[in-house]
Amino acid sequence: MSDPHFFGYGSLVNTKTHSYPGALPARLNGWRRAWVATPRFGVVLLTGVPAAGHSIDGVIAAVPDADWAALDAREAGYNRISAGRSIDHDHPAEPDIAVYAVQKENMLQSNSHVILLSYLDVVVQGYDEIYGEDGVARFFDTTDGWNTPIVNDRASPVYPRAQVLTDRQAALVDDHLSALSAQVKQRHETALASEF
Repeated sequence: MSDPHFFGYGSLVNTKTHSYPGALPARLNGWRRAWVATPRFGVVLLTGVPAAGHSIDGVIAAVPDADWAALDAREAGYNRISAGRSIDHDHPAEPDIAVYAVQKENMLQSNSHVILLSYLDVVVQGYDEIYGEDGVARFFDTTDGWNTPIVNDRASPVYPRAQVLTDRQAALVDDHLSALSAQVKQRHETALASEF
């Protein structure tokens, strides 16, 4: 019997941010992504939301010995739920796969929350390195909530697992945000929560 796995569709796609073994491309069917505010943070979280007829790319990776404690701590603010059989993957076994998602009752209607560019950068870098530029385009297309203001903290990242992007990757992020007419603010314009 194989170790249980998680499906990652945000920062967990970027394998530089974790050491979970055997990451493989996968697709979660019946879901989209969304930027949502929660009571815990002054910044939004990227979450999966059920959406019939849609699917999102991501990765699966093993959780050795079913030791979920560290991953549950990293994904505080989310609930770990079974993905059932809604994931397409090439793993030779049929591992149990969990996905982390913000529960609907924990989603806030808020105009004061923001997306951290350093967080978005990490996500896009992961998609670029696993799926290429087409995968990055699919990420933007299958994610809702781009009307949320984005704080440019790239020079002094707030996100604790921030990564350095190549110039091409940074331009890729910026070009997609420009195409979406996303509202990007400089960090000094916005007060940020100290906890993430």
